[in-house]
Amino acid sequence: MQPAHNAAADFHSRRDRELRRHYARKPKKIADILAQLITTRGYGRFQSDANLTAAWQQAAGEKIAPYTRPGRIRRGTLEVTVTNSTVVQELTFQKQQIITQLKTAMPDANIRDIRFRIGSI
Repeated sequence: MQPAHNAAADFHSRRDRELRRHYARKPKKIADILAQLITTRGYGRFQSDANLTAAWQQAAGEKIAPYTRPGRIRRGTLEVTVTNSTVVQELTFQKQQIITQLKTAMPDANIRDIRFRIGSI
């Protein structure tokens, strides 16, 4: 029984290698190549970071935005770095309004909450 199992595993591994080799020989779409390049180089992230920063500045307002910096979005929570606790308190009062504005500006981001932390900008 053992040799038959080895033969079947050997057949599947050779078949997989041949399929990969056949796929590598095929011409690829330029859109797929560009998408892979943008992903590996991180160009898409730069664009989304710029969009997030612009949306944040619009939602936070021109008086508070210079004291803040939006960070990453994790599981629907936007992390924002703030210079001091006074600004954190003001942003906490306006939190729901800011979330609403961010949802309209960036519907694909799926922001449900904001977490503020004090740090350097």
